[in-house]
Amino acid sequence: MRFADKTAHQLFIEPCGLNTQEMYLQGLSSSLPEFVQRELIKTIKGLENAQIMRVAYAIEYDCVDPLSLYPTLEFKTVGGLYGAGQFNGSSGYEEAAAQGLVAGINAALKIQNRPDFVLDRSSSYIGTLIDDLTTKGTPEPYRMMTSRSEYRLILRQDNADLRLTPKGYELGLISEQRYQRFLQKKEMIEHEIERLKTVTASPKNTQLQELLKSRGTAPLVSGAKLYDLLSRPQLSYADTECADPDRPDLPVRVVQQVEISIKYKGYIEKQLSSVREFRRLESRLIPRDIDYSSINGLRIEARQKLQSIRPLSLGAASRISGVSPADITVLMIYLEQTERENGEK
Repeated sequence: MRFADKTAHQLFIEPCGLNTQEMYLQGLSSSLPEFVQRELIKTIKGLENAQIMRVAYAIEYDCVDPLSLYPTLEFKTVGGLYGAGQFNGSSGYEEAAAQGLVAGINAALKIQNRPDFVLDRSSSYIGTLIDDLTTKGTPEPYRMMTSRSEYRLILRQDNADLRLTPKGYELGLISEQRYQRFLQKKEMIEHEIERLKTVTASPKNTQLQELLKSRGTAPLVSGAKLYDLLSRPQLSYADTECADPDRPDLPVRVVQQVEISIKYKGYIEKQLSSVREFRRLESRLIPRDIDYSSINGLRIEARQKLQSIRPLSLGAASRISGVSPADITVLMIYLEQTERENGEK
């Protein structure tokens, strides 16, 4: 039924652990009746005598329309009520945990009368997940994949602490000791990058010249900064040690960040330029009580979508399906006119 157009379907038999004989049959997920599953597995070559320890099963759950939530995961119609997890239309444990974290943070902040906490798309995959759900909705259980983020070049596992630790510290979720360790690491990264810009490799360094030749990259004809040498894809941070006698002994993760920052500088700067434009639109906030039906020039579909979803910023409004760039321009002009009129009053 599921793969009726195919002549075959591949299965993988995966061990469930080091100390168990239990195997998982990857590729045969179903919620068929138990007697059907038992008969089905016996038809697979090599599994005619297999014993089933647990049959496959499916989970059903109710959920809300995530368009009814603010990016804080607070309900638009019920103040103080927050939704999180698969209840918001997502699928997967990581997605659920991420939303639980954000909803919990905002619920605590509301009780303390502190400003809302919103992670934007350029700061994290959590921000991308919640933004997708609350501005686009989802017709099926939502899974977070890296391909969903237009800023995935800078949303890497290796720099998660650099992106998010300051936010955690500001919220009171990061201890002072951990934050000081983070600041120390950040300072080491920045200091080493600047230091490499000042250290010159000499063309008279025969060991370095032999290395360059062996790696298939051009030898030096004049002095070159180590920073520039490291931008060559053929060389690593460790390779240039022969031209860097005063090199400090740095932790591996610091070296990794230094190398990534130098080698991919052009790509990273291009993406950061996109982030600046994105945040320019995100900083243009929209009043929560705005009446979209009164804005001349908005298409009917855009009015309906904006009135229903009620985005908090121009950036969020631009990502709503059915809202065109022309609609965003109209909305931007309307907001500017309103601000001028209020200023004059």
